[in-house]
Amino acid sequence: MGKTPDNGRDDAKWRPIGAPAAMRDLKDWFIREVLPLEAALMQFLRQNWRDKADIADLRQDVYVRVYEAAKKQIPDTAKPFVLTTARNLLIDRVRRERVVPIETVGDLEVLGAASNDVSADRALIAHDALAKLQAALDKLPAPCREAILLRKVDGLSRRDIAERMGISERTVNRHIAEGMRALADMLYSEAAELRRKS
Repeated sequence: MGKTPDNGRDDAKWRPIGAPAAMRDLKDWFIREVLPLEAALMQFLRQNWRDKADIADLRQDVYVRVYEAAKKQIPDTAKPFVLTTARNLLIDRVRRERVVPIETVGDLEVLGAASNDVSADRALIAHDALAKLQAALDKLPAPCREAILLRKVDGLSRRDIAERMGISERTVNRHIAEGMRALADMLYSEAAELRRKS
């Protein structure tokens, strides 16, 4: 059996033919599609994470996750992929730190993150409030609900929402205003009714 010639290559670093081209395509995609989204990513992180000192590290962690995932398959659209990755990173951080701000997650029990120092009453009240909010959101017309979630949860600008929904910014404003009024009516009129009865 003949010896394999020593070509000076470290086999651990060897890549199949075409891999350098694929890596170059990935880097080009990242520079062209992901890096221009930094302002939107930073806005999302600032709106959804209380400790502003962590924002730069969070951004880098998002970039690493996006790049690693894109090694397997480059997503069709970068922006939703980057923002979803950012949201998932924040959820992972919340779970790891076991600090669950009420505005961050919908179901405290799912995370198993009820703190020992939080009374059962407070946790129950918070869970009930979130359930009522979700029920009220579910009652909204679909365009209003989508516009509110994109604005308040995903942190998108009105312009980005308009592009995503295929409508004008003016219509986005109308959907958000109508949806917020409807939510206030559903949530606060019920509370006012309960106060009047007691």
